[in-house]
Amino acid sequence: MVETAPYEQLGTVVDKPVTTETQARGLISLDQVWKIYDLGEVRVEAMRGISLEIPKGQLVAIMGASGSGKSTMLNILGCLDRPTRGVYLLDGVDVSTFSTAQRADIRNQKIGFMFQSFNLLPRTSVWENVEAPMLYAGVAKAERTRRIEESLEIVGIPEKAKALPNQLSGGQQQRVAVARALVNQPSILLADEPTGNLDSVTSDEILRFLKNLNSEKGITLIVVTHERKIADFASRIIEMRDGNIISDEMN
Repeated sequence: MVETAPYEQLGTVVDKPVTTETQARGLISLDQVWKIYDLGEVRVEAMRGISLEIPKGQLVAIMGASGSGKSTMLNILGCLDRPTRGVYLLDGVDVSTFSTAQRADIRNQKIGFMFQSFNLLPRTSVWENVEAPMLYAGVAKAERTRRIEESLEIVGIPEKAKALPNQLSGGQQQRVAVARALVNQPSILLADEPTGNLDSVTSDEILRFLKNLNSEKGITLIVVTHERKIADFASRIIEMRDGNIISDEMN
């Protein structure tokens, strides 16, 4: 029997078939996903038929050297790009063929991002940086205020709400980035080399914070890194090489 589950996209509710099989799968399910870049005379197979399940609440590190395919994997999982072929189920919904606008809507509803460079607006206060995703989502002002205050409390810097990014340390800037990623209440937090611009002490602090966030809030956390030390803080380590998964182990 096929059930129908409502799913918001582009401000409307669309019925998508969800089978018993897809319900039993993880929050993230890749089935024979390929990503091929055709660059004229050069054809790059960045992902080569990858199948993968990630259950809700797991803390996963995807690691590999430059050119291994890990960044492409991040782009696919984060709905920044779509597969050349294969199926990507996100929370039981096939997002493989979604348009650019549909993928943007999915990101806003379900996915938070952290980047190595923080990507904060330099001339905008911490409060306004954290508020930005909710403006895109059309969240009412009172609710925006509540979520900003809650997120800044979670990351431990409520007193920095009026500060500009250049008035903060690197660790504090990354905490702002986390707060911004959390305000739309995502199911998944994707972190791309989240400690790459931080010293070792601050790096360890941010990793401990992320691990606590995963365990206390139950957010599915996926960290992309080239460093084994960073990957070791995860409960599951997936290693990539040449567009393939070469190992997938619990840590």
